[in-house]
Amino acid sequence: MQRITDRLINWASILDEGALAQARRTSELPFIHPHLALMPDAHLGKGATVGSVIPTLEAIIPAAVGVDIGCGMIAVRTQYDAADLPANRRPMREAVERAVPLSAGKYNRSITATAATRIAELERAASVAGFDPASYAANWREQLGSLGSGNHFIEVSLDERGRVWLFLHSGSRGVGNKIAQRHIRAAQEYARRTSVPLPDMDLAYLVEGTAEFDRYIAELRWAQRFALLNREEMMDRVAAAFADWVGGPVEERERINCHHNFTEKEHHFGRDVWLSRKGAIDASAGRPGLIPGSMGTASYVVEGLGNPLSLNSSPHGAGREYSRNAARRTFTRRQLNEAMHGIEWRHSDAFLDEIPQAYKDIDRVMADAADLVRVRHTLRQIINVKGD
Repeated sequence: MQRITDRLINWASILDEGALAQARRTSELPFIHPHLALMPDAHLGKGATVGSVIPTLEAIIPAAVGVDIGCGMIAVRTQYDAADLPANRRPMREAVERAVPLSAGKYNRSITATAATRIAELERAASVAGFDPASYAANWREQLGSLGSGNHFIEVSLDERGRVWLFLHSGSRGVGNKIAQRHIRAAQEYARRTSVPLPDMDLAYLVEGTAEFDRYIAELRWAQRFALLNREEMMDRVAAAFADWVGGPVEERERINCHHNFTEKEHHFGRDVWLSRKGAIDASAGRPGLIPGSMGTASYVVEGLGNPLSLNSSPHGAGREYSRNAARRTFTRRQLNEAMHGIEWRHSDAFLDEIPQAYKDIDRVMADAADLVRVRHTLRQIINVKGD
């Protein structure tokens, strides 16, 4: 841990100057209390640094939550071991690809029975929140149970004892993105209207007690719930596909579902703050969490240590070192094939920007996080599913 200033504390041993400068700017906003915490996976983001924990007094920065509101991970430990699995893993991958819509702009053609109950919950929640999600995305119901693209994934993994885990990463999809974009614009309009000086317009904020603030919080919480239920819906489908593949039912021995792009009201250093974790998980003492590596590397099931200086937070993954364009210019398909050796995956050049070398070394990230979380399990993927 490195105390850069009184208002900026850093856990990242790998941190480029652009990300550091960005974090400094954010930490100097007058309503930060008591300091901004940079996680080991911190890297340059839009407005605020990805991998940062931002506590704010009576204000909130919509871009500090990000456009994928509620993005996070879910993992289920099954009763199966590696020895129980069929030798041919391709049918499982293809079954998941049929069961879950993949890639940007891909959604369900109809509403499944399992999704219907979750959609009904979200309809009630939207009514209570006083808004219509269809005003953002007419097909938001069909979006529930879809993965997306980029670094979102579905995996079958084995832990250190050879036990089988089902693991996936996704968020609030198109409807969450549109909700976020609308409120980022509202914050920027507020800044222009009130002549608020800002080092970056993507640090525009909303002030507690205003109608704009209240609307954002209501819709933010709805989108966070959508993201969590979206992961649950996909996990149910993945478990069903897995049951068909192994020829027996799935017994859930453990289930963990956690956000890493979200805001909650929390109490830190004597004050109630709006704590925005942009690429960070809640690592309160004893709280289970999930920290994925990149495509082809290890992921971790962890338990929070409740470090107060980190605002009870920890990293959410490996963190990019190369932009997507830079990764495509730097690395080759041969390197990607080598990194994915022994893993069942859909061989495609589309995933070159997700090559492990484009990310920080996950083991280095976890070493940096030694005072933030305790590792409970190390997972190694054997099947990987991604969207283009």
